[in-house]
Amino acid sequence: MTQTALVTGSNSGFGYLIANTLASNGYKVIGTMRDSNGRNASIASELIAKGITVVDIDVTNDESVAKGVAKAVNEVGSIDILINNAGVGTLGWQESFTIEDFKKVFDINVFGVQRLIRAVLPQMKQRGSGTIIQISSILGKFVLPFLGSYNATKHAVEGIAENYRVELAQFGIQSLIVQPGGFGTDFGSNLLRASDKDVAASYGDYASAPEQMWAGTEEGHESEDAPSPQLVADAVLNLLQGQPEKRPFRTTVDGAGLNPTIERINKATEQAMQEIYSAYGMSNLFQIK
Repeated sequence: MTQTALVTGSNSGFGYLIANTLASNGYKVIGTMRDSNGRNASIASELIAKGITVVDIDVTNDESVAKGVAKAVNEVGSIDILINNAGVGTLGWQESFTIEDFKKVFDINVFGVQRLIRAVLPQMKQRGSGTIIQISSILGKFVLPFLGSYNATKHAVEGIAENYRVELAQFGIQSLIVQPGGFGTDFGSNLLRASDKDVAASYGDYASAPEQMWAGTEEGHESEDAPSPQLVADAVLNLLQGQPEKRPFRTTVDGAGLNPTIERINKATEQAMQEIYSAYGMSNLFQIK
């Protein structure tokens, strides 16, 4: 039976690659984006030509999410797989990010995730099956300087996914995480910069350190031996093609050699969770029904 996957942020980056990869491998795909009749019209037309259903969704707007999901279900049918990919990066001294800056990035990266999950869960629970995948980041397990608010959102997403894992498994719904490392996508071109320039200036000779760091990062992404972001789309496909009971909760995809390090952190986290839940007599909550 053909499964239907909804992929947010499918107009670029990982979302674009995931949508295309799933569509090429027999999945019905709903690709969401903003402004599919405007600035993203050419990408939308390309996806439609490949058999992908394009739906406008702004993940920061409750009404847009509700209407978009309803339209997708009406056109394609029930949603078996939700892939929360839409997100934005940030750059700057953490102190220079105002509360409004933090609200903006959390609204996209965290609240947007919850909006989509709440929109698709009722039908998944009614059906007794479903898969939810969060495109998180290796920065959901550690932090790098000058990416503070982004780091925080990915730590939050990891917690959200972890909680859904134990709350939904008994209903036949699986919550999973994919943790990409650094890849050469358009991530860097859409970074949100901190608003408080005076605070940044107070760091004196180091004020420009965030931009200098990112310039070096981008240079690495553009090198000839830089890892392909297609690795992330392939990892999502491999997860979905595997038997649910054998899927790892976290999948790390990093072409810069950090996989073993992050996987050790993930292993330690998983072992601690298993031990804690065993002590409370709740180990069954990890088992997908």
